[in-house]
Amino acid sequence: MSTTYNIYCDESCHLEKDGQRAMVLGALWCPAEKSREAAERIREIKSKHGMSRAFEIKWTKVGGKKVNFYLDLLDYFFDNANLHFRALVVPDKSALDHSAFSQTHDDWYYKMYFDLLKVILNPEDRYRIYLDIKDTRGAQKVAKLHDVLCNSVYDFSRQLVERIQLARSHEIELMQLADLLIGAVSYTNRHLASNRGKLDLVERMKKRSGYSLMRTTLLKENKVNLLAWRASGEGA
Repeated sequence: MSTTYNIYCDESCHLEKDGQRAMVLGALWCPAEKSREAAERIREIKSKHGMSRAFEIKWTKVGGKKVNFYLDLLDYFFDNANLHFRALVVPDKSALDHSAFSQTHDDWYYKMYFDLLKVILNPEDRYRIYLDIKDTRGAQKVAKLHDVLCNSVYDFSRQLVERIQLARSHEIELMQLADLLIGAVSYTNRHLASNRGKLDLVERMKKRSGYSLMRTTLLKENKVNLLAWRASGEGA
């Protein structure tokens, strides 16, 4: 019997000329039937720390008096067997040479999204993918990504990937949690260290995952799965 999963995707520093070297694509996934329960638990954690249940969790907000709140969220992710996370890290976008592969940055971006998601997809299950709304090209991005994914796994009838749609992160707790995990991975790979609260989260994530957050994990790693992607010819 197949299981339907919700996959919540977000990204950090993905633009070609944004002045940032490292890029992270990330996906948090959960059985669809468990997603509402997880969202409610996250709202309870907000209330426990004296915050509105509608408070939006964001990596950019981490710091100061809220550190324990974010640590509790991180522990909740690790303690919940239904929640899983995968990130694809590009340590240095400056090493990219799109012209050598007759591709645009957008073409490459969709290839990276496929590399991110292909390990998650099981042909016996079904998936609903949610992308955070970031710009006016959202609808175009959704259509292109759905085509790339389905064609790459021969899912021409779109039974494996049922749908890909845009979502507003402030309305979806699990997408907010994805933003937090992606933020920790990005902070590490950008070698930042100016925010004590963010460093505390990074250290907690490293400790609980058992990984440095900078190296590729085993392909079958099921909790925090990482791919440190390298351009062709780039040193390891």
